[in-house]
Amino acid sequence: MTLPRHIESVFAHLVWADERALLSLETSHGQPVRALALFNHVLGAEAEWLARLEQRPCDVAIWPSFDLAQCRAIAARNREQYAAYMSLLSPADLDRQVRYRNSRGAEFESRIEDILIHVALHGAYHRGQVALLIRDAGAEPNATDYIAFARGAPAATRVGQPVG
Repeated sequence: MTLPRHIESVFAHLVWADERALLSLETSHGQPVRALALFNHVLGAEAEWLARLEQRPCDVAIWPSFDLAQCRAIAARNREQYAAYMSLLSPADLDRQVRYRNSRGAEFESRIEDILIHVALHGAYHRGQVALLIRDAGAEPNATDYIAFARGAPAATRVGQPVG
């Protein structure tokens, strides 16, 4: 059974956007340290949330310190593991509650759908920060906006400045 289109779309975007952000980091000469740290966090959070969904320990820190090759490997692993997890979900499963502890040890319970949407939005937020830091360092980051993904074309730009 397939999941609702919005869930499938935001995760297809997540995979696309992670790849584009990684390419931006790989091609920005002397990428900003903070940009790499933020992208590491995107990948670490993706791994952590999947571990919470699957009710297992996570083997990746929330703020890991990966080099670009390790980022590429973790991004591929996250992509494969989310695809496997989501292939087992039915639309009814999205309403199921998952109990977990956050990084400070506080216990929560959230719907699977809310967690999946959070993962997608959290990554979008931080990939925007990565793009800003890359631009501030003098390089041009790849667009990772959802609309660029959906229509297959980058967002409009002003002279020298992307607009969204």
